[in-house]
Amino acid sequence: MNLLYIDWNVNPEIFNILGIPVKYYGLLFLAGLVLCFNILKSIYKKENLSMQAHESLFSYALIGILVGARLGHCIFYDFDYYSQHILEIFLPIQKGPDGVYHFVGFAGLASHGGGIGLVIMLLLYSRKFSIPFMKVLDAIAIVLPLGGVFIRLANLMNSEIIGTPTNVPWAFIFRQVDDLPRHPAQLYEAISYFVIFLLIYFIYKKDIFKIGKGFYFGISILLIFIMRILIEFIKVDQVEFEHGMSMNMGQLLSIPFVLLGLFFIGKSILEKSKMKTS
Repeated sequence: MNLLYIDWNVNPEIFNILGIPVKYYGLLFLAGLVLCFNILKSIYKKENLSMQAHESLFSYALIGILVGARLGHCIFYDFDYYSQHILEIFLPIQKGPDGVYHFVGFAGLASHGGGIGLVIMLLLYSRKFSIPFMKVLDAIAIVLPLGGVFIRLANLMNSEIIGTPTNVPWAFIFRQVDDLPRHPAQLYEAISYFVIFLLIYFIYKKDIFKIGKGFYFGISILLIFIMRILIEFIKVDQVEFEHGMSMNMGQLLSIPFVLLGLFFIGKSILEKSKMKTS
């Protein structure tokens, strides 16, 4: 066995309080939201947006991401099961073999659903605080890849969304799963999302494009979902029905986001060039 392989055997549960587990996933998810929220504070100040609106943004984003991600997983990836267990969609419980419900936390969240849920809540948010919708989308899009970093690190701590077997020197052996060296697909995504965040934040700080035209929303979802499509090729299928598919569900769901990203980037560049020539 290659001595450089990383032996990964982390317990997803940090500790337990009165039967309720505290897990790395929840803490990292929350940490990512808090960090993004604080970076957005400086963006709101620079753009002269209401600080009251900023304070309310966290709750809108949290609800949109959690509800959307949960529904996305249940509908896109495991509809057969959850259509027969409706209660488990909305509550962090699962019926055991003994017929008794147990607290398990929300084990399934889909990033595509989270994105859709976030956009819907931001639409309501923009109307509530009278901020142009595209301005809100662009602001959120700047920190969106950074949030994705924390989600994929959370997946790493859960030993989930693992890669296919490989013999690369940096392979991980996810002992919670099996004894095979595998691509650390979660880290690939986390690193790529962090690079995307740095690029977008650099463009914003240099005032290359103004917020509110859709450029930041476009480039953020374009780059995120291009990387998602590429890295999916070295991931283990998440659900059984994906076996044998040329493109899995994650890739198929990413295509509309890529096209939407291209549209907003093209629209922003065209508008900017028209302003220069007028």
